[in-house]
Formats: sequence, structure tokens, C-alpha cells
Amino acid sequence: MNVVYLLNHTFVGIFGMVLSAAFCDVAWTRRKRCIFLGGMVLLLLLQGIVYFFVSADLARCLYPITTHVPLMIILYFFSKKWLWSVISVFTAYLCCQIRRWIALLVIAVFSGGVAMQRITEMIVTLPLLLFLVRFAAPSMRSVAHYSVPVQCQFGFIPVLYYGFDYLTSVYTNLLLEGTLVAVEFMPFVCCVAYLMFILHNSAAERTRSQLEQAQDVLNVQIAQAVREIETLRESQQNAKMHRHDLRHHLQYLSACIENGKMQQAQTYIREICSEIEADKVTVFCENEAANLIFSVYARRAESQGILVKINAVVSRVILVSESDLCVLLSNALENALHACQRCRDKGMPAVIEVDAYEENWKFFLQIINSCDADVLFTNGIPVTDKPGHGMGVRSICAIVERYNGISTFLIEEGQFILRVSL
Repeated sequence: MNVVYLLNHTFVGIFGMVLSAAFCDVAWTRRKRCIFLGGMVLLLLLQGIVYFFVSADLARCLYPITTHVPLMIILYFFSKKWLWSVISVFTAYLCCQIRRWIALLVIAVFSGGVAMQRITEMIVTLPLLLFLVRFAAPSMRSVAHYSVPVQCQFGFIPVLYYGFDYLTSVYTNLLLEGTLVAVEFMPFVCCVAYLMFILHNSAAERTRSQLEQAQDVLNVQIAQAVREIETLRESQQNAKMHRHDLRHHLQYLSACIENGKMQQAQTYIREICSEIEADKVTVFCENEAANLIFSVYARRAESQGILVKINAVVSRVILVSESDLCVLLSNALENALHACQRCRDKGMPAVIEVDAYEENWKFFLQIINSCDADVLFTNGIPVTDKPGHGMGVRSICAIVERYNGISTFLIEEGQFILRVSL
């Protein structure tokens, strides 16, 4: 019986240590594997010394000190992640209960004894270990790259079970004696864990839904910006055609003058001027996309009596993609235009000042516009409770985050200031 007990004890020790190493996020090399294998042998020898020269009961009580703590230290030495090293060991300990439960199920069905239970545990050890290393370990290792709070959420149940098992089965007999608090504790933990999972999953689903909505709005804005660019490009093409047809216009006007049809000539001139003015694109900088967006909003602002000052030095090719640049400028100028419209309606000055330039391979944008009211800020970001508003600011923040840039929103002396660095 002692031989079977020792063999099963050795099997479960190897199972737990190998699984702990598989769960831990370690870049395994041949040298690390050899060191870990040597550490496993030493830990098994230490357990055997305590068992043979002291007592089996003390070996069980000292198991956390003789095995689990040294194993955590070894894994930390390899991974440099103390928290996940601890969680890996506790999770592997929790998984040891799978082999035990399978054995208990077998003896419950076939009416076996303790010896049969231990033999069954040894038989299922290797297949179960291979299964967990192949299918569970990769997912476990990926959690090591999550934030500390998320790692703690994953490690909560294994740590809690570890403490419960040793407190009720090793250091006391509360579980074997059928103490109701001990018996009902793990079902209680399962219930709490399930409720926490529901709450967490619900919050994650709401966040995902909000991100999808923001992405949909951003896609619409990109599509709109692309359409505006195409329209302006057509306008530029029309302007080129007007220049190409200039000789024909002059010939027609010359014929009208020679025939004394001055009124007809003036009418024709006005028509041509109107067409050219409608297709006019002011040149603010070399970058075509930025120039077209500036031209659109400058024309819209001026038509509404809003003064626009644009100082842009942006080269033809920059690191920011054309679509992102269009969304950034369109949202920023749209917000500035709306704020100035409210100022104009109240008889206040309405001015938009734009500075855009490049320096050290970075794109810088500053927009200062008149502001008529206090703006609410949350974590430095302007917010609003008006339906359908606020998406522009979110789009700007999303683009800034995508390029690991910096953005600031502030109000100074009745002016709203946006600064962006990408």
C-alpha cells in the first residue's frame, strides 16, 4: 500500500510541476529545461526525505513549503513575472483535482477501494497532462500578458480553492467531518464566480457595443470625407478644363464685341465667372487631402460670416494616412464651425484659427475657435449629453490613440483650443 501511495504521490508531484511550467509564460530553452528538470528531482527528493525520516502527515503539511514555494521561485527566475508564477502553481494544483475526481468516479461505478483509486489516478495522469498542456496551457499563457487586475481575476478561484483545501482537508478535518460551512463553501464560491462572470461579461458586451457604434460612425465619416475629396478633385479637374477652354471663351467674347453685343458678352462673362468660382479650391498647403478639407470648411465658414485663418505647411506625403487625416481635420473643423455658429447667432465674434505643420516626422495641428459656453470635461476630454453629439471628439481621440499621439482639449479666455500631435 505504501508503494502505491508513494508512486501516486510522485505522479501527482510530476503532474503539478510540469503543468505549472506549461501554464507559466516562459521562453523555454534547453538550458532552462535542464535546470527545471533538476529542480523537479530535488523537490521530489526533498519530499521523500521528509516522508521517510519524519512522517507522512508532516510531509503533507509541509508540502506548500517543500514544493509549491520553491516551484514559484524557480518559475519566477525563468519568467520574471512573480504574480503569474504564483497563479500558475495554484492553477496547476486546482487541475490536480480532475485526476482525483475521475478516480473517485471510477471507484463509485465499479465499487473499488483506496488502492484502486490511487492506481486509477496514476493511469489518467499522463493522458490528462498531455491534454491540458496541448489545449489549456496556450490559453493560460496568453492571460499572463493581460493587466494585473485581469490576472487576479483568473487567479482568484485557484488561490481560494488552494486555501480551502489545505484548511479543511490537510490542517483540519472540517470537510471529512461534514461541517456544513465547509461542505457548502465551494458551491457558494461557484455561485459567486458565476455572478461575477455574468456581470463582467455584460460590462464587456456593453463596451464592445459602444466600440462597434463608434467604429460605424467613424466608417461613415471616412466615407463622407472620401466623397468630399472626390468631389473636390472633380472641381479641380473642371478648373483645368476651364483653363483649357479659355481660348474658346475669348474667341466668343471677341465675336460679341465685334458685333456690338456688349450685353451678351457681359452675361457670358458672369456665367463663366460663376462656374469658375464654384470650382475654386484655395491652395493652403502641398498636401492634397488637407488642402481640399481646408478649402471646403473655409468656404462654408466664410459663407456663414465666420472668419477663418489657416496657416498650413504640410508636405505632399506624410506618415498619417489620407483617410485618417481627412477624418481628423473634418471632425475638428466641424466642431469648431458649430461652436462659431452659436457665437455668431448670439452676436459674438466668430473666428477659427488653424495651424498645421510638420516637424521631426510628426504632424502637429492646432485649432482655436470662439466658444460661447462652458464645456464639460471628463478626464480632459470634452463631453456632451446631447443625442448624436460627441462622436467627433471620440473619432479624434481614436485616431490619436492609433498613432500613439497626444491630444489636448482646453478652454482659455473664451476660446476652445485643440492641439494634436501624431
